[in-house]
Amino acid sequence: MMDTTVERAIHEQIRFELESAYLYLAMSAHFASASFPGFARWMRIQAREELDHATRLFDYVHNRGGRVVLQAIAQPPAAFGTPLEVFEAALAHERKITGLIHALHETAGSRKDHATQVYLQWFISEQVEEEQNASAAVEQLRMAAGVPAALLVLDGRFGARSEGGD
Repeated sequence: MMDTTVERAIHEQIRFELESAYLYLAMSAHFASASFPGFARWMRIQAREELDHATRLFDYVHNRGGRVVLQAIAQPPAAFGTPLEVFEAALAHERKITGLIHALHETAGSRKDHATQVYLQWFISEQVEEEQNASAAVEQLRMAAGVPAALLVLDGRFGARSEGGD
């Protein structure tokens, strides 16, 4: 049986992951409306990954004999700025999620829940990848600043992102 403090903290993390999925889906809608299908696809894939993260945590709680209590998620913004601004926001968001995962890991440690600490190692490694992908996108978009043709090339490249890949 899982420690109740750890279980409640995982409920919070599930909420954060679902909010992340909702945020990335809103970013995808923004890009689709702005005629950037590649950026829209990239964000839609990102939304699915975040939903997968929430589901992994959901299943973990049940596998440990707990019961998930889902919480309300916030409505994401309806509009965003330039592609660079959107990806900068995504990078900042991923950094926030990394901090939350680290805090959850620390909570599990303080409650001597070693199984959860081990389980969370996957999420810690995943966040390294998430931040790296968002950071690379920001750097590429900075290089394309002020060059519409370069922005369109990047849109095409980002649209080639595969499910489960970068």
